[in-house]
Amino acid sequence: MNHRLLTMIMLLLAGLWGAALGYLNLDARIGLLDRMEASLTDIRSVVVGAKAPPPIVSIVAIDDRTAVAHGYPLDRATLARLLSAINALKPKAVALDILLVDPGPEEGDAALASALRQGSSVIAAAATFARSSQQVTDAAGDPLAAIPEANHLLLPLPRFSDAAAVGVVNVATDQTGTPRFIPLISRAADRLDPAFPLRAASVALGVDPAIEPGAIMLGNLRIPTDIGLRLPVTFYGGHGSIATFSAADALDGKLPADAVSGRVVVIGSTVTGGGDVFPTPFDPVMPGVEVMSTAITHLIAGDGMVRDHRIRLIDAGIAVGLSVLLVSLIAWRRSAAGYVVIVLTLIVWAMLNLSAFAHGYWLSAALPIAAALPPALIFGAAELWLDRGRARHFAAQSALLQRIEAPGLGEWLAHNPDFLAKPVRQDAAVVFIDLSGFTGLSEDLGPVKVSEVLSGFFELIDEEARAHGGAITSFMGDGAMILFGLPEPADDDAARAVACAVRLCDRTRAWLGKHASFAQKKIGFKVGAHCGPIVASRLGTGDRQQITAAGDTVNVGSRLMEVAARHGVELALSAEIVAAAGEDSVLLESGQIEGPLETELRGRTSHIDAWLWRSRTL
Repeated sequence: MNHRLLTMIMLLLAGLWGAALGYLNLDARIGLLDRMEASLTDIRSVVVGAKAPPPIVSIVAIDDRTAVAHGYPLDRATLARLLSAINALKPKAVALDILLVDPGPEEGDAALASALRQGSSVIAAAATFARSSQQVTDAAGDPLAAIPEANHLLLPLPRFSDAAAVGVVNVATDQTGTPRFIPLISRAADRLDPAFPLRAASVALGVDPAIEPGAIMLGNLRIPTDIGLRLPVTFYGGHGSIATFSAADALDGKLPADAVSGRVVVIGSTVTGGGDVFPTPFDPVMPGVEVMSTAITHLIAGDGMVRDHRIRLIDAGIAVGLSVLLVSLIAWRRSAAGYVVIVLTLIVWAMLNLSAFAHGYWLSAALPIAAALPPALIFGAAELWLDRGRARHFAAQSALLQRIEAPGLGEWLAHNPDFLAKPVRQDAAVVFIDLSGFTGLSEDLGPVKVSEVLSGFFELIDEEARAHGGAITSFMGDGAMILFGLPEPADDDAARAVACAVRLCDRTRAWLGKHASFAQKKIGFKVGAHCGPIVASRLGTGDRQQITAAGDTVNVGSRLMEVAARHGVELALSAEIVAAAGEDSVLLESGQIEGPLETELRGRTSHIDAWLWRSRTL
């Protein structure tokens, strides 16, 4: 499977995977995602940090000091006195987060009912369910159908519910017990009841709540809700963020008037060992009365988190987009720069997600991670596996190319197995050819394309070496060395070497012209040719041996490529090989020759005379 086909398949699968998760998340049907999201929400809450709540709600806490002074739980008569003391300071509403489901002494019950009638009051009810967890689903046609049905309601005694509005105090928590949502509407077999915070907010604002798809209306105030008309809850800070005062001070007449006047006052228990408590990102023990007070503040101030159907649709789009983007980036460039771009992309996404959270928009963090990570890891692993196969293939090709020999040399070795078993000094001609600028291009091409390109280049070198009776003694990355004079020196070694060098220039120039990308990267080539004494030998042991040549002749031939590059020509030749090739060599027939030039060579103290050859077509 080639790289492009694998990329297209993975892009399609990544998009489908993200879309599937996004679709399931529209109905919150992936429990694992919800657990991940809960942890990531806590992290974002802590990063964003605590903030001061608007001065809307005050808590009058039945705390340890109150319990010591007046007992716990407070009797109904004491509760009546507490309500009267608070109402005297003219709050907008008083919400009593205490269940009044059982009758008490008649005198206390009557006093409490009378105190509830003194002002705008809300008292608590509770819903119970057959199971500890409930499933909510998105029902666009009927928003009430998405609300789980309670099998029983714990309602206040009629004498109290006739004197005050009633709200249900249920909280939706995650697996750790942290409150995440307040169900704003509770449904039983024959009735609907607003949540305690919703009832308190509507009484304080003097409006009745109205239900819309995906929202609750409090007059002109629209409160976006999540699936099942649930209000997302985030906290202002730890315990005590909402202004809290002791009920003991209220009973003693020491409650500050500005702590109550014009505010919603919530009465609830914070006594040690009494009342319900919840963990939050800021505090491991948050009293339930403060959870309710936080929700009331959100409803009245309109500063709660927005997590509704539109946000979940955006989440689905981000899940698809991020997964496809990561796969595209991995396919684009698997290099240090490519990985930096991937990391920067994830950082930008994380910062945008955090910024949205800080501004009140609860975009999912878990869904994009779950959508993008598996396709990216699978694609990366597949690319590594394919690259390993390509590397093996390229190594096999290189091994084959390293064994390329001139015609007749194999036969000679077969008949003379001791040929070059010991180093032999003899005259020979040597031609070097090398691509310039190819190393940088190979980083962009990838191993498969590099293998294809070099195979074509080596093939034309092999053809010309064979055609002119030369032996390729080595391939060196993107170049080669061709030796003329094996198995035995010949009088025309230099002439054949010169002819081979000229043909290599013509064919390599044409081959480069067929590759448009090479012109953009300024890929070129250089050829050097020289003749003289060499030391030929066989290197290696066992069945892995290679014919090689060494000596000053080889070094000069290699350095002549640098001379060609320095003078902007394709071929540089030593005066020795030009003279040995003779006046009737192909040099003048196919091009122009300039020289001799006294030339310095790198790593050599003495100078040599060099000739520069240019094609007539340039």
